[in-house]
Amino acid sequence: MGPRGRAEEPYKVNDRIRAPKVRVVGENVEQGVYETRQAISMAVALNLDLVEISPNADPPVCKITDYSKFKYEQKKKQKELKAKAQKVVVKEIRFGPNTDDHDFDFKLKHAINFLKEGAKVRAYVHFVGRTIVFKERGEILLLKFAQALEEVAKVDELPKLEGKRMILMLSPKPSSKK
Repeated sequence: MGPRGRAEEPYKVNDRIRAPKVRVVGENVEQGVYETRQAISMAVALNLDLVEISPNADPPVCKITDYSKFKYEQKKKQKELKAKAQKVVVKEIRFGPNTDDHDFDFKLKHAINFLKEGAKVRAYVHFVGRTIVFKERGEILLLKFAQALEEVAKVDELPKLEGKRMILMLSPKPSSKK
């Protein structure tokens, strides 16, 4: 935060640029290395601002542009990058240690659809009450599930027991996406 409670500007503009010489770029401008004062007066003559876009270069690179428009474009670029970032969806499929074949096949079809849509799948066996004595059945069930999905998914985590749940994580194979 600045002295008056405003956020600091990410770029140095006009008189805030401290370098003795700068490399000037921009539209309708003779590009090259100029003294900072001369570069600022060139920007003022065009009713624009001198904005330092690459402070670590030697000499620093400055662009003659409208600063508010420049800030707007930078925000827009950030927003686009954020929108392009993929959001990972995790779908859960629950089994009991005594899940029969019909239910297993039904849940398998759901898992295939989830994986084709690009979602990760967390399959788990939930042990209720004394069913915890069937840990091996749960593990066999999850391994069978992983084996049935090996065409469309890769295993991220092998079955492991966490409390009353044994969890298996699967993610789509890159070639299985649309």
